[in-house]
Amino acid sequence: MNREECLQLVEKYVKNQNLIHHMMSVEAAMRFYAEKYNQNIEEWGNVGLLHDFDWEIHPTLDQHPQAGAKILKEEGIPDHWIRAILSHADHTNITRESLMEKALYACDEITGLITAVALVRPSKSLYDLEVKSVKKKWKDKAFAAGANRDEIETATKEFGLDLWEHTNNVILAMRKIAPGINLAGNISPNQI
Repeated sequence: MNREECLQLVEKYVKNQNLIHHMMSVEAAMRFYAEKYNQNIEEWGNVGLLHDFDWEIHPTLDQHPQAGAKILKEEGIPDHWIRAILSHADHTNITRESLMEKALYACDEITGLITAVALVRPSKSLYDLEVKSVKKKWKDKAFAAGANRDEIETATKEFGLDLWEHTNNVILAMRKIAPGINLAGNISPNQI
């Protein structure tokens, strides 16, 4: 299945643009790491794009992503993609074994935190966002409280990276798609 087909599947099940932007952010981070680790960029990106496709129709932990896995199977998604998607949720008890599975887990929550930090900046942009801004907001547990910092730390460690190096990598990955996820803000990449 190619990216266009995956995007059509996402658009079939997801109406919330913020959720689509989240999945595209995870896709960008997955593509970044696939390239970094000489893996299949399309495959990793597609797994990132699809990972939360069923959240609107299965918005509870007893359903997501387990019930979505059945839909993915019916749609012809490869079993190892489905396994990776299942493994990104701790409550499924699917151990993360492959590098792709560990990457997906590491890229999921952190994209939400980075998005939240970018949106409170005067520029509302990823183009001028630096790790130090994320570090500052990290300490404020009330800020972006939905971004599970313990999970982010655990996932990053499991993936074998330093938290702030990983944060920087994900910012760089998301910058590549900033206009498409409404995070270009009021500056252009040429101004940086």
